[in-house]
Amino acid sequence: MVQPALDLHGVRFDKAKAIVGALLAKSQARYAMIIDVNGFVLHHDRALWAPEPPNLDSLASLVASNHSAMTAIAQLFGEDRFRETVHQGDEVGTYTEEIGATALLLTVFDRRSKLGRVKLFTQRAADALRRVVAASDEPAPQMEFDTGWGRDSNDLLDGLFGPETA
Repeated sequence: MVQPALDLHGVRFDKAKAIVGALLAKSQARYAMIIDVNGFVLHHDRALWAPEPPNLDSLASLVASNHSAMTAIAQLFGEDRFRETVHQGDEVGTYTEEIGATALLLTVFDRRSKLGRVKLFTQRAADALRRVVAASDEPAPQMEFDTGWGRDSNDLLDGLFGPETA
């Protein structure tokens, strides 16, 4: 099973959330997402005025796949990778910036925002997120079950389906 390449939790998550919120406010973009390179949504936020976003899991998967394809294209030209990617349509555009080797920062904008403004604040946010990811040594939280968990689960199942018969 594919797992996320980057874990955001605890203080690291709180800092990333604040950075993404500031990005939206300063860039006047619709949405911003931190996506891991395997296509998992690690965090997302939207401007209060923005319409409902498309399916975030689909968007993250497609952005990660596009990043992989763009990396392959860059390598055809002897580049290691393309650090940023821009797509612009008639109404909506996207700007993607790498956050290290494991994650991407996607900013979705419309006509209200100028591409230069989006790029500037997305690049600054990506730099701040790189520092957050690099500086964190906080261990991932571990889920622990107490000794009564199994007994309580069995009691619940027995109540629903009746006791187990041999």
